[in-house]
Amino acid sequence: MDQLFDISLFNSTLRMVTPILLAALGGSLCARVGLFNVALEGFILVGAFGAILGNYLTGNLFLAVLFAIGSVLVFSALFGYLSINLKANVIVVGVALNFLAIGLTTFLLRTIFDVKGAYYDKDMSGLPRWDIPLIKEIPVVGDILSGHSPLVFLSFLLVILLYLFYNKTVSGFRLRAIGENLTAAGSIGINVTAIQYGAILLCGVFCGLAGAQLSLGQVTMFSEGMTAGRGFIALVAMMLGQSNPLGIFAASLLFGFMDAVSIRLQGLSIPTHFTLMLPYVMTIIAMFFFKDKNYLKARGGANGSSR
Repeated sequence: MDQLFDISLFNSTLRMVTPILLAALGGSLCARVGLFNVALEGFILVGAFGAILGNYLTGNLFLAVLFAIGSVLVFSALFGYLSINLKANVIVVGVALNFLAIGLTTFLLRTIFDVKGAYYDKDMSGLPRWDIPLIKEIPVVGDILSGHSPLVFLSFLLVILLYLFYNKTVSGFRLRAIGENLTAAGSIGINVTAIQYGAILLCGVFCGLAGAQLSLGQVTMFSEGMTAGRGFIALVAMMLGQSNPLGIFAASLLFGFMDAVSIRLQGLSIPTHFTLMLPYVMTIIAMFFFKDKNYLKARGGANGSSR
């Protein structure tokens, strides 16, 4: 057990939780405006590829992250247009975009990099590791919180900012009002379409950051389907947290911890096919504790039934 549960495991958990947390926070923005976004998986995958491509083209990590965000914003705009303007079913649109992301990134991987499966360049630099002054010197806590990419710390900050936005700002109240009753919100003069588009695009920014953390923060490469279901896990974390940033943070920590444990178990002579399924088993178990049966109806059906 000492080999399994040590400080490095919890340090790894913070790295693993970041893509899930960022995507789940983005998904909560869509849910708050009545759009249940199941395209998080595709958004993260596009962001991961965009980060690697941006790094390859510019050699600048900041521009690479911006490239990841820009790539996902295109997908987000497409999701918004199909769901809002064309009034297509959000679930169908999300599933379609997930498949589009898989096919498009695979095609571009082979077209641009002329490789199959994965692209790796030993000369490519990943995101830097930051050590927090003073905190680094604290026993145990310093070892857990130090040595992470800037996006890890940014994700924790976004939890606080998004919580304050939802509960302390006029824009946050308007956004929540749209999710509760789209028709009523529109009747009092709220620009429903603009706020929905804003939420979707901001979700794209969050998922772009999640993809950049995945391909440049955890590893420095891109492989086909490297998201491995993290977008769907983020969706479950968002549902378990009831679109509350603090609840999402707690749920994401659970899934990130199981992801870190599954990787650690691979080094303990436990069959890989067993360890890889642990995060997904935990996802299924977590759904048994999800009691709000009207959530999907309220969030996913709002864009269709309320119009």
